Amino acid sequence: MTDSQWQQLLRVLDGELVGPLPVGLIIDSPWLAGWHGVSVMDYFSDDEAWLAANFEAARRFPEVLFLPGFWAEYGMCTEPSAFGCQCVFPENELPFARKSLFDYAEIDRIKKPDCRTDGLCPFAVKRLRRARGAIERAGHRVRVAASRGPMNIATYLLGHTELLIGLKTEPAQIHKLLRIVTDFVCDWLRCQAAEFPSIDGILVLDDLIGFVGEADFREFVLPYFQQIAACLDVRLKALHNDCHGLVTARLLGEMGFNLFNFSFEHSLDEMRRLAGPEVTLLGNIPPRDVLAYRPTLNRTLAKAIMRCLRPNPNDRPQTVTEFLRSIRTVQADDE
Repeated sequence: MTDSQWQQLLRVLDGELVGPLPVGLIIDSPWLAGWHGVSVMDYFSDDEAWLAANFEAARRFPEVLFLPGFWAEYGMCTEPSAFGCQCVFPENELPFARKSLFDYAEIDRIKKPDCRTDGLCPFAVKRLRRARGAIERAGHRVRVAASRGPMNIATYLLGHTELLIGLKTEPAQIHKLLRIVTDFVCDWLRCQAAEFPSIDGILVLDDLIGFVGEADFREFVLPYFQQIAACLDVRLKALHNDCHGLVTARLLGEMGFNLFNFSFEHSLDEMRRLAGPEVTLLGNIPPRDVLAYRPTLNRTLAKAIMRCLRPNPNDRPQTVTEFLRSIRTVQADDE
């Protein structure tokens, strides 16, 4: 993200009405590899392919605020790998981590990893460190430290079903696991911030928090996300949950986050009512549909989103490029 883009984002976070309406989206491996024309494995293993893909996105769409921007990540494997999960990397599919805990009692043996040395975390830092000079020469800076959230990571260790059942059957063990993982997430975010002083924001991604009701959310989500939000004194505190987000939206203020990227299943109007005026909302298109469907009524969809309406699910652009071009056109029309 360039200096001017970052200042624009800070103005939005401060509640200023910025025109034309800024456009932002998360930029990461699920769409960057194929969009750039390289295999998923090449994107993860080849520094030059990774950097070129990110530069191409920034070059072709300089008006878009890409979050976190130049994200050195290995899909869902980055953080679970630090806990010893076996990670599987198909050539042209997204990687995944195999569970490493097969009984709730095994949580007792879990120790907090060292993000400086364990799993793929040091490789992510090294990649970004090697690319830092080129990134800054192009006018960008590393602005955001990013991590998967504690429930997301915990489900890869224990299993998705097992963790959700354990909220009711083994709450003490689940709390123990979440405390360890949360401490690790805080270490990981602080490690990135220490390495790159230009960082002034965090992005935490956790869809699993959308699977629990409000009572469980307050017990098993809220305190751990409050700890994460408080671990760094930064301007941007962004949360991504594109599962069910109504409970999350109501509690964003208590959680300590000031930007929420949420599911296309919820309208911007609905989320604004729940989140209140203090939180910046980033939403809300069906990302897989953007890649999969024919280019019908792109500008209609873009206008709906830009005007904070829920888009018609039948109006789906064919590709990320098609959609971003439509957004660019609508922005120009609104100036």
